[in-house]
Amino acid sequence: MRKKRSTIQAWAALALAVTPALAQTRYGPGVTDSDIKIGTTTPYSGPASAYSAGAVSITAYFAMINDQGGVNGRKINFISLDDAYSPPKTVEQIRRLIESDEVLFLVNPVGTAPNMAVVKYINQKQVPHLFVGSGATIFNDPEHYPWTMSWTPHYASEGEIYARYILSTLPDARIGILAQNDDLGRDYILGFKRGLGDKAATMIVSQQAYNTSDPTVDSQIVSLKAAGANVLFIAAVPKFAAQAIRKAYDIDWHPQEFLSSIGSSIAGAIRPAGFEAAKGVISAAYQKDPADPQWKDDPAMQAWNVWMDKYNPHVDKSDYYAPYGYNIGYAVVQILKQCGNDLTRENVMKQASHLDMELPLLLPGIRLRTSPTDLRPIKQMRLVRFNGQRYVLFSDVLESN
Repeated sequence: MRKKRSTIQAWAALALAVTPALAQTRYGPGVTDSDIKIGTTTPYSGPASAYSAGAVSITAYFAMINDQGGVNGRKINFISLDDAYSPPKTVEQIRRLIESDEVLFLVNPVGTAPNMAVVKYINQKQVPHLFVGSGATIFNDPEHYPWTMSWTPHYASEGEIYARYILSTLPDARIGILAQNDDLGRDYILGFKRGLGDKAATMIVSQQAYNTSDPTVDSQIVSLKAAGANVLFIAAVPKFAAQAIRKAYDIDWHPQEFLSSIGSSIAGAIRPAGFEAAKGVISAAYQKDPADPQWKDDPAMQAWNVWMDKYNPHVDKSDYYAPYGYNIGYAVVQILKQCGNDLTRENVMKQASHLDMELPLLLPGIRLRTSPTDLRPIKQMRLVRFNGQRYVLFSDVLESN
């Protein structure tokens, strides 16, 4: 009798041990035993099409993961739709991804204005809106948008970093600003002026805006030169950053140029502007530059080069958005691994809001860190200067609150 009772107790204990594990197998929309459906929008066409290299690179990263067997045995089905950097088109495509394709979550939809157009809808639908391709401060607002988190360091924080550097090295600067006429540009200016403090009113001599529908920014650059600026802060996407740098060079104006990181791609901005025209441009970085020889023997960079050759050969290795997409893909896969078999939208968001990890192509000293009250994954950057061939690091890790 004692033996029978002990056997029953053993089976009961085993059942208790197994039941919680079984209970953790939960699927949200877009998930099956073999498949995880994820979506994004990106400008494959239109004025910001240079950004599409990021989505192409994320797609290529998931292709590698799928060839390796997927994540916990499930392949990633990544649906990437063109929105042409047009908010009305973004609304249409995001609705399709959520209501028709029924994706589990969204990853790295690109653009400030496009994401502004859908952030309320996405949060009402309670769909994880991860690693948004914008550094606008609105995308770190857990109180109002708990399902949304950015990827790019906040534009205001980056603008403040440039301003502090100018105060310390060019205290008598006469500053001209070219900024995109939307929340992207306004956030950069907000942080920049915050960094200058009470000197902003006297140091900034002219401020010019452009719309993404404008054919060029030539007239704005001419106006900034006429205002007597000897420092130029460019808060622009690659197409217009390239135009600004080139026009300044063509009219024989050589201010110290500061270029926002989102417009700093060598392939998307520097090469179209001309390497000589861009020489001396200062920007900020948080990821390793494949063109920098100091990473030649870095195992992570070597692995990236192998991946580029096999999975992502159509994206230029000098393109900022090639390592960008690789890092995002890596982070998404880590989140899915942490989810295990609890692949619900709630658990995806829980894992995404408790990150503390290194990524293979982030600069040393920079980590991905999130919390439920601070959904900014990347908070640190380092200053870089274009030397006519590549960007060269010249500062320690900098952070702004």
